[in-house]
Amino acid sequence: MAEETKKIEKAPDRLKVLERIDEYERKGWWSKDVEDDPETIPLKPEQVDYLNKKLINKILSKIVNKKAYDFIENLIKNGQLIIKDVHGIENFTKLANQGTLITCNHFNAFDNFAIHHIVLPYLHKEKRDLYKVIREGNYTNFPGLYGLFFRHCNTLPLSANFSTMKKFLGAVDILLKRGEKILSYAEQGMWWNYRKPRPLTNGAFNLAVKSDVPVLPMFITMTDSDKIGSDGFPIQEYTVHILEPIYPDPAKTKKENIEFMRDKNYEMWKKVYEDFYGIPLTYLTENDVSNN
Repeated sequence: MAEETKKIEKAPDRLKVLERIDEYERKGWWSKDVEDDPETIPLKPEQVDYLNKKLINKILSKIVNKKAYDFIENLIKNGQLIIKDVHGIENFTKLANQGTLITCNHFNAFDNFAIHHIVLPYLHKEKRDLYKVIREGNYTNFPGLYGLFFRHCNTLPLSANFSTMKKFLGAVDILLKRGEKILSYAEQGMWWNYRKPRPLTNGAFNLAVKSDVPVLPMFITMTDSDKIGSDGFPIQEYTVHILEPIYPDPAKTKKENIEFMRDKNYEMWKKVYEDFYGIPLTYLTENDVSNN
């Protein structure tokens, strides 16, 4: 009986991350990483084939995407990824065959998997896949299965290297203009199980305005399930909210559009947060919260 009732200890690394999130929220370091990631290995332009022009990368992409699909379905089957509900799928389907920049709050490696699971059946009807903007270190640092996912599952790694970023921007423009869907985390750093929307950076909206495509905001809310994960914390049940697309305004300048779309996206997320959790959005920080 003692074995059955014994509680799983909360993982020290997760407790440390939660403490760091509180600290960063107080200081207003909204886009800063809270995880203890290794130092990023720089990505050179010749190391990445954004558009899968090489035959070997086309083949690897097909194989690894199938493995990723099976991996995600297995997580759902085993209760490690719980998608409780989806609201607003019509906002996604009405953008069929239209280049779109998707934004989502970033709080877990699995938030990407949840979106992937929901939208892929619709994209496959169009003979398309979901592309994902990822951080440089995710592409260059990870070995094993996750490394394959990060390098061959239609990923678009950012880079501190100027030449690589030039190649990245060109590829993103081509993809959006040919009608692809690209997921980008406008908050940047992942804050584990953080439920609030964070002020957004300009990057994702700059890409949308540059290619003259809409932004489709998604926001995932969470509730504790009755299952405890291996980290000692309740596994979260996700409700995915797919909101109305935001279009660039032809009457605005590029700078005005970036700010308009960014601020509109944040306000839409804020409303979902307040409506779902039934509380006003407040932060620990005493500093002015602004997207500027």
